[in-house]
Amino acid sequence: MNNFPETKIKKLFPYQVGFTSPPFDFDAAPSDFLRMCPDTVGVHGWMMHDPDYDHELDQRKKNFHKLDEFVHCMSRNGIDVCGQVGSNWVHASGLGVEGINEFCEKLTVKYKTKFIMAGYAMVEALRHMNVEKIALNAAYHWPEWWKGTINFLSEAGFDVLWAGNFVDQGWFKTQKEVNEKRWIFEADLAEKSFLYVADKAPNADAYIINGMCNFKTGKDEQPQRPVHLEAKLENLLGKTIIGHDTALYWRIMKHLNISPITKQGKLLESLK
Repeated sequence: MNNFPETKIKKLFPYQVGFTSPPFDFDAAPSDFLRMCPDTVGVHGWMMHDPDYDHELDQRKKNFHKLDEFVHCMSRNGIDVCGQVGSNWVHASGLGVEGINEFCEKLTVKYKTKFIMAGYAMVEALRHMNVEKIALNAAYHWPEWWKGTINFLSEAGFDVLWAGNFVDQGWFKTQKEVNEKRWIFEADLAEKSFLYVADKAPNADAYIINGMCNFKTGKDEQPQRPVHLEAKLENLLGKTIIGHDTALYWRIMKHLNISPITKQGKLLESLK
């Protein structure tokens, strides 16, 4: 029960957004999103707490109930829309595509605050762009992770022409080597990996990248997620590029009826 109904009126910003992330690793979503937004937007982050968390899919399913706690907490503090960061949560839940849609709608209605999951936002983004055939740059994801992603997208009706991670693409010999990078990779791997995927699936309507991969492409090699790179990659490949980070930000902005102040890839630019 909201004991502070005035929080929806007495707001610090006209548009207030809340992000949650898994219990491990610093999450760049609040920072990335805010940098793209007009100054009428405020952002708050909320990291789940699970001292035993080790990036396993069953741990995501075990902690799924905490999404309810997240939306409840945010709704009591004047948040307009809540975004769940991380692409694996939708398929780890076992709810299926329609089940996830219903889950998001249920929380939205229950707390009168829009709730969006990154994995389902990708489905909505691809449908919005009239995409049918896709290829997945699975980046650092474990095989069981990215196979869950393609199963989820296939269930949603998309034709996945090719999928594979950095090991499948030949950039690393083992998944252990990939994991030791802790999701931060050299700058040139962004282009190299997408060129590889494009070569494997030249007939794809769009190329997507899952998870929240980081490349040392920023100033002084500051790691950057796909949302920063999509415009350049689209110019390189001549195809739409969508990451789960971009899909999530697009869906949040669409709900708020705002658009990015920065130059972005085709999906986010479609909001302008």
